[in-house]
Amino acid sequence: MTTITNSLSAFADKIRYYTLKELGHTGFGHYGGSLSIVEVLAVLYGKHINKNVQEPHNPDRDYFVLSKGHGGPALYATLFLKGFISEDVLYSLNQNGTTLPSHPDRNLTPGVEMTTGSLGQGISVAAGIAYSNKLDGRSNYTYCIVGDGELNEGECWEAFQFAGHHRLNHLIVFIDDNKKQLDGPTKDIIDPLDFVEKMKSFGFAASRVDGSSTSAIDVAIQQAKLVTDRPIAIVLDTIKGQGVPYLEQKADNHHIRPNEEDKKALRQAIEELEQRIKDGEGA
Repeated sequence: MTTITNSLSAFADKIRYYTLKELGHTGFGHYGGSLSIVEVLAVLYGKHINKNVQEPHNPDRDYFVLSKGHGGPALYATLFLKGFISEDVLYSLNQNGTTLPSHPDRNLTPGVEMTTGSLGQGISVAAGIAYSNKLDGRSNYTYCIVGDGELNEGECWEAFQFAGHHRLNHLIVFIDDNKKQLDGPTKDIIDPLDFVEKMKSFGFAASRVDGSSTSAIDVAIQQAKLVTDRPIAIVLDTIKGQGVPYLEQKADNHHIRPNEEDKKALRQAIEELEQRIKDGEGA
């Protein structure tokens, strides 16, 4: 167990490192909301998602939908590390002619299941995928990450109601509760109240875990797979800019075009991650 946990934590370091590097190459982007989902991506792609680059369209594969599409840079870093895209492609993020737009596009990027960015639509599609697989008698999982700010959209709650009604127990939804959205603290814009209790009222099994802990997320997913009669919601207690103290403390960290102070801090963060990765590989 300790070896697996350490491996997932090391994978998270690599995802964070390459997320920062690709955004640095671009010169701007969604730093905050990309970094807050690094740990859950590490656990999903490091252990739980059944999908490989040789058979990306296998009908029995697990599906992953990033409903909060602005977290695309973290997903791209993950797909690079899993062999779906090359490092050269990774550094073409948001450039003219790229196959890596700022928000995921299933028609452009290998490994992407759903075009997202229009908030609320990803979870609706994820519920539809899970329902379709259930009708077909398949036992594969559909995983979906939604943002706390995204849940201002009524469409999300329609999808949750549908999933609960149809008891889609192979749908696992992660709520990235990083407490901030584009224009301020989430609670000041529309107070979400208690996500766990709300999801339970929509027919989900629901829990809250430390979204910066790969081990806690892993345990939550293992427990979710024991549920047989309803969909599952895992609320991730995260911080926007997670894993980079400078960005965690930066007020406006949703989308950043770094100034000189930012660039210096980000270079330092990359160097520290690079050293930690090297130390881990040499252990």
